Amino acid sequence: MPENDVQNAVEELLTNNLDTSAQQAFIEKLEHETSPVDMALLLESLPFLERLETWAQISADIKLPILVEMRADAGESIVDSLTHAELLTLFTDIDANTLVELQDIIPDHHLETVLAKMDETQLSHYSAAQQFNDDEVGHWCDHQPLVVPAKTKIKVVLRLIRRSSSSHCNVVFLVDNRGNWQGVVRINQLFGADPLLRVAELIEEDYLTLSANEDVYIAADKVAQSNESALPVITTGGLLIGRLDIGAAYKLQAEHAESQIMATAGLDENEDLFSPVRKSAKNRAIWLGINLLTAFLASWFIGMFEATIQQVVALAVLMPVVASMGGIAGSQTLTLIVRGLALGHISMANMKPLLFKELKVAILNGILWSLVIGLVTGYWFDDVMLGIVIGLAIVANIITAALAGVLVPVALDKMKIDPALSGSVILTTVTDIIGFVVFLGLGTILLL
Repeated sequence: MPENDVQNAVEELLTNNLDTSAQQAFIEKLEHETSPVDMALLLESLPFLERLETWAQISADIKLPILVEMRADAGESIVDSLTHAELLTLFTDIDANTLVELQDIIPDHHLETVLAKMDETQLSHYSAAQQFNDDEVGHWCDHQPLVVPAKTKIKVVLRLIRRSSSSHCNVVFLVDNRGNWQGVVRINQLFGADPLLRVAELIEEDYLTLSANEDVYIAADKVAQSNESALPVITTGGLLIGRLDIGAAYKLQAEHAESQIMATAGLDENEDLFSPVRKSAKNRAIWLGINLLTAFLASWFIGMFEATIQQVVALAVLMPVVASMGGIAGSQTLTLIVRGLALGHISMANMKPLLFKELKVAILNGILWSLVIGLVTGYWFDDVMLGIVIGLAIVANIITAALAGVLVPVALDKMKIDPALSGSVILTTVTDIIGFVVFLGLGTILLL
């Protein structure tokens, strides 16, 4: 459903005062014309009460696929509103992969009931996923790939392929009698081959694999770049436990990109647009508090030059210029580095040339804009020395911003802290303090 269609559907439900039968007919029409992804987006766009009312009118057979596509907070708001009986009905015959995706929004006592009703196969797949952390691909992979022993005859494999409902499947995974990874055979090679041959005769052993302990987003990037429809997930002991297909990889990449964008503002990508006021306020208050502390720190440094500011009032007028130039220069570098870290482009091997490159850019821009700002300031206040002071401060602050923009996110990444979440706060603090200290310090030395 295009974005405008979602907006139109929201407007239809919220502003046209549909009666119950008309609303039910409208929702049934949406179910037939849209996908679970679109229906999830629609529900997320509705205020809490209207969301629950719409959910109640959705057909039972598509509720679970819709819930899987919803962000965690929005999905949790629906789960929390359901009775125990409604939850059991919703999760009847749920498969392991779906339960893994939803387990964080299902209350523990309900989760135990759901697990008790799962069949042994799905329960074993779910248990296998729990052996890995939720940032590892082994936790999220599809535990039901198309797999056969390498000694299986081609005619048997062809029968399995015809019965299979797996999507994104152009190869069959081959294992030994213990389930250890052997390789793949491409499905298009099986057609026309001697049906009595064993598939091992057509094996491709150098097929790219994923380690089960690998970061899930790095694994998703590997699948997207592999030109394959899916890659096998292998334990350190060589056991094949599942696969990550291209559809799941693209979804993970989209989620990661959204989380990076939201993290720059100190927000969680799963936050519900209509989450309770107290919950939203609490989430945002944390980063507002951190920002306040850093602002007080910068103010303390400014206070050290109170006497200078009182004597040269123009310094106070120009301080926002110094802070703004450093902040913008730093955020540009920070954004570039955070993206590079997310894509796996940055390593210790290329850190030094990258840092030198950013320093050269900073020096060039620093000199250019220090001349512009220095000339404007000198003309504005009729004070050449004041223009020199701010020009030198701009050069120093832009160079500092470049250094911090590279080193801060890399250091945070090494400490396993998301640089997109906290990098901008640290960067702003560094550029503000350095910019103000250099500007007011030079003002004290050269203007008094």
